[in-house]
Amino acid sequence: MKKVIPVLAIATLAAGAYAQAPALPNPAATDPVALGWMHGSPPAADKIIRFEDGSFYRFPQIRWTFSHIRELRPTINVWHGNGAVSTMPQALLNLDAITFVDDKGEQATWADMLQRTYTDSVIVMHKGRVVYEKYFGAAAPHLQHSAFSVTKSFIGLMAAMLVDEGKLDPDALVSKYVPEVKESAYGDATVRQLMDMTIGVRYSENYADQKAEVWDYARAGSMAPVPPTYTGPKNFYDFLGTLKKEGQHGEAFAYKTSNAEMLAWVVRRVAGKPVSDLISEKIWRRLGTESDAYFQVDSIGVESGGGGMSLTLRDMARFGEMMRLDGKFNGQQIVPKAVIEDIRKGGDQARFAKAGYPDVPGYGKAYAYRSMWWISNNAHGVFDARGIHGQRIYIDPAAEMVIAKFSSHPVASNLGNIPLTDRAFAAIAASLSK
Repeated sequence: MKKVIPVLAIATLAAGAYAQAPALPNPAATDPVALGWMHGSPPAADKIIRFEDGSFYRFPQIRWTFSHIRELRPTINVWHGNGAVSTMPQALLNLDAITFVDDKGEQATWADMLQRTYTDSVIVMHKGRVVYEKYFGAAAPHLQHSAFSVTKSFIGLMAAMLVDEGKLDPDALVSKYVPEVKESAYGDATVRQLMDMTIGVRYSENYADQKAEVWDYARAGSMAPVPPTYTGPKNFYDFLGTLKKEGQHGEAFAYKTSNAEMLAWVVRRVAGKPVSDLISEKIWRRLGTESDAYFQVDSIGVESGGGGMSLTLRDMARFGEMMRLDGKFNGQQIVPKAVIEDIRKGGDQARFAKAGYPDVPGYGKAYAYRSMWWISNNAHGVFDARGIHGQRIYIDPAAEMVIAKFSSHPVASNLGNIPLTDRAFAAIAASLSK
């Protein structure tokens, strides 16, 4: 029997330094098609992936799961509308042999990086044209892939647009819009503190600790199996009301998924509609997307704003290209330019530095966070959206380049792949800029 790696046991790497990842299997040996996961009528007993027994989130099963979430969990669509699909001109290049020095100080190629980071699909756009597009394993152009915390950047963008419209006051207390959390950690926090994740809340994302709040969050949101004896919160709203304050708001950046979930609640309350409808209305139908996106939902149909979105690779690239072009795409201004400019200027670097995050290759000490986007403040003005296991929207305005990437890396924390991935991204940018 092939060895199954419990993803959750290796999910968290140290924030203070790039930790040494555990020994990882040969990516080629974990191809979900070759392994036959969920293939057959019915599949063999040892090839079935289920939510209830937790096998959906074990490695290498995740290499199938991430492209098939809605076959295992309830979801809600982000309607792409009935308009014409926007064009994505192609000028394909062979980038596989482009070389760079990897995080171990050795020569590597773009193709090497794709394999070593367990890439499911990747697309590179340069000056508005698709120059590279590849799919591996269970991924396909028509299949939505889990974006995990890339979702947060969508929620942050919705909040920023509501601020620009004058409907949401960033200086107001969260409890002004959601009085139900007045007695929780969020009761005396401002909306801007929530948007930039400078919240003092007792919430651990240590996946290796079964007592960490991230597990309470996952169980409450129907994103993790619950035992028959479970008596905790049954939905995201109930869970958020249980969180207690720890430290002071506004003092330091602290990346916690509960903040994105709370912001999604604020956005719903202000907009008067589900975030899936809001994203459809403001972004998805206007981009000329090819397919509906979708969100995982909890037991009462509430979307996971912290990490529940799935979408196709090409549509994620369209979204990234729109962000690169200051909100303009498909012949129209979709997001106000001022909103993009505010995101790109970055948040408070001093507050961010207090979190002790290591330098990301190419980002350095000027690193920051704004409206749930990661901001480099480097010479290229790179900013990006990230999700665990290697999901990325990487935007390099100076190189006129966007890279959208879906992966199923066995280490959940992106500190397990960014040191390699971002060196490769920089090499592609340099090659395309010649």
